[in-house]
Amino acid sequence: MFTNPLAAGLAAFVGAFTLAAAPSSQARPNIVVILADDLGYGDISANGGRIPTPHIDALARSGVRFTNGYVTAAVCAPSRAGLLTGRSQTRFGFEFNPVGRDERVGPPTTEAMTPGILKSLGYSTGMVGKWHIGKAPGFHPLDRGFDSYYGVLDGGTTYLPHLGPDDEAAITADYSSFSRTRFPIYRGREVVDTTGYLTDRLTEEAVDYVSRKGGNPFFLYLSYTAPHTPLMASKTYLDRFRHIQDPHHRVYAAMVSSLDDGVGRLIKALEDTGQRNNTMVVFLSDNGCPFYVRGACSNAPLTGHKALPWDGGIRVPFIVSWPDRLKPGTFDQPVSSLDILPTVVQAAGGRVAPEKEGVDLLPYLRATTKTRTDRTLFWRMGPNYVVRSQRWSLVVVNKSDTAEDPEGLVGRPVPDGVPAAVSPLGQYTLLYDMRADPGQKRDVSSRHPSVVAELKRRFSAWDAGNTPPMFTSRRQFSIEVNGRKVQLFN
Repeated sequence: MFTNPLAAGLAAFVGAFTLAAAPSSQARPNIVVILADDLGYGDISANGGRIPTPHIDALARSGVRFTNGYVTAAVCAPSRAGLLTGRSQTRFGFEFNPVGRDERVGPPTTEAMTPGILKSLGYSTGMVGKWHIGKAPGFHPLDRGFDSYYGVLDGGTTYLPHLGPDDEAAITADYSSFSRTRFPIYRGREVVDTTGYLTDRLTEEAVDYVSRKGGNPFFLYLSYTAPHTPLMASKTYLDRFRHIQDPHHRVYAAMVSSLDDGVGRLIKALEDTGQRNNTMVVFLSDNGCPFYVRGACSNAPLTGHKALPWDGGIRVPFIVSWPDRLKPGTFDQPVSSLDILPTVVQAAGGRVAPEKEGVDLLPYLRATTKTRTDRTLFWRMGPNYVVRSQRWSLVVVNKSDTAEDPEGLVGRPVPDGVPAAVSPLGQYTLLYDMRADPGQKRDVSSRHPSVVAELKRRFSAWDAGNTPPMFTSRRQFSIEVNGRKVQLFN
């Protein structure tokens, strides 16, 4: 996802914090990665959101909050593939969501994943929650390096088997597509019956995992389904938001609150077992929040939502906390979810294979130089692409002559095999000055043609290392963004 994996310029990103000195007897850290699902940049109160998230905020205060933290895709499955492999998913063809093809596709088994690498270093590895990157033999979590698994293999499921009299659901276009029969819960490879609210159940499994760990260091990947649709909440969390009249806003706030409670319970379990100080906790979302939940979520102050190549789709809440080693602060330069693999592997005492992208953040956070060198991030979504470099963000996106109703887009996948191609109408080339215009409201491409040309050149050089998609996009649609009708592929 970027050209210079060692990124010497990250040495400049030290302003507000540094690494604490490591004790000479420093043990290898436990590692916990908490991944929210469709949580928007503006959905946590630490980022100015309107939904109270005191536990996520406390995690941010205990560590580093990245204000420009990016993921590798604007939708679920490709983003997860990039995070766990440490390589942009376009390097191995997992470019789009595998709509209708979950049973037979996943990142190639030749791609080493974080759990397998850490397992080879002596770590116990456990996963709880949403997988969404393969169900066939060879692609299951237990086949990709995890010792244990509990969760949903698909893109989501219902949060409650049945709605009680004080529970509530808010209907969206995709609501009827979810069911426990279609998308069951697994323990290992076996389907299990699960009662209670799903977010609570995933938290309970994660707490149990860390509470019984001892001896070897562990890696826990806690991948919540919240607050992804279906919008469904239990009485416990709804009671906190009965004052909100709009049902979509009320249920969504309750779902985010349940996620926040889960983070708090897991951190407390680490504290109660004496493991907190030497546990690196990473918290982020897989992409921005969606445009089809009737305004219930927020990516403010960013433009765009899930599935869009603007920052609202790819810039997310992103926190790293490690009390033994990392002093609290705010980090304002761009980082990527690709940085997670090299950071945790090298903290665990391993070496990162040269084909892995991203950087180990920890040495650069220790540095004292303020020299700034360019670090360029890239995204490809069919013919659409994004380049982020220093103050600039380049968005190249297909033009369209129509704009569809967002409410109906999720339930209308296009036929398999329809290629993602440059529009006959051409493409918009949009350049944003992220220092002057972090919300990406003003296109300044006409004022800086040399910047546009250079960023396009860099993209072409990076794109030469990608492969064709292994399957086509079944989510091809048009929508209006900032007064422009654009065609998207996810």
